[in-house]
Amino acid sequence: MNKLFALFALTFAASLAFAADGDAPKAAPKYVDPQPWEHKTKRLDRAQLDKLLGHPEKLLFIDVRRPDELTKVGGFPIYLSIQVKNLPESLAYIPKDRQIITVSNRAHRAGDAGDLLLSNGFKVAGAAGVLDYQDQGGSLLKVAVPPPKPVAAASAVPATNAAAAK
Repeated sequence: MNKLFALFALTFAASLAFAADGDAPKAAPKYVDPQPWEHKTKRLDRAQLDKLLGHPEKLLFIDVRRPDELTKVGGFPIYLSIQVKNLPESLAYIPKDRQIITVSNRAHRAGDAGDLLLSNGFKVAGAAGVLDYQDQGGSLLKVAVPPPKPVAAASAVPATNAAAAK
């Protein structure tokens, strides 16, 4: 009888352990970048980026993502937003006295932007991916989408009364 009770208790405990394990949240699989890094610009990981963030007065973040990507994913608190396609005609507006960190979701567009900036004489510290930074434990700032402005109704414009003017 004791052996039967022990067997029952062991079976019950094992089934509880499996049930508890099944309810535990599963860790997301680690992201593996399918594209090899082929840029001259250095790809920054979280530790390298956090070290650079220790001296923000020397940095300029250029985020090359679309506005919808910024609001969906989030980003760093201070940045200059210039999409990659607009970067060549924006070079004159970018200061050359700071280390530049280019930013995109997984760093490839940031690498393209960094290479363009390097070839035009800018000091580029590296390229960073916000999703990579977040995967490595970094925190991003969510950018709130401003509410749409109300459209003024056409009837809100006061009509002149020609009869009242006479």
